[in-house]
Amino acid sequence: MIHADLSDRQDGWREQLWTRRLTEDRFEVTCLPFFTYGICYLDVVTLDSNHLVTAVVQKSGHRTLRVALVAEHQDRDQLHELLHGKLVEAALPHEWLQGTYLSADLPPGTDASALLEVLEAPAQAGALHWEIDA
Repeated sequence: MIHADLSDRQDGWREQLWTRRLTEDRFEVTCLPFFTYGICYLDVVTLDSNHLVTAVVQKSGHRTLRVALVAEHQDRDQLHELLHGKLVEAALPHEWLQGTYLSADLPPGTDASALLEVLEAPAQAGALHWEIDA
C-alpha cells in the first residue's frame, strides 16, 4: 500500500492506493483512485522513501470515471441505484465511497457514451458532478 500526496488540495491530505510490487522501485496500481488525478488502474508508479508516489512511469491506457453525488439532493439514492445498475450492466469495475463518491474503471477501448448520457441530466440538475481522468 502506498499514498498519493493530495496536500495541494488540503494540507496533509493523502489517498491510500493499493499496489502490486513489480520491481524494487516500481509498483502497479491495483485499485480505482477516487481523488488522485493522473493515476489510473494498472498504471506503474515510483515512490519516495515515505511511500509517496513520485511519478507515473507507465500509463496503462485505462481511464477513471469519477462521480460525486450531491449529498443533499433529493434523488441521491435513486441516482446511486441507477448508476450502480448501469455499471454492472456494462461490466465495468467500480467502487463506491460512502455511497456518494463513485470511481469506475474505463479500460482501453471502452465506449462510455451511453453511461455519460445517463449522467448529463442529473449533472445539469445539480444532482452530481462527474469527470474522466486519463
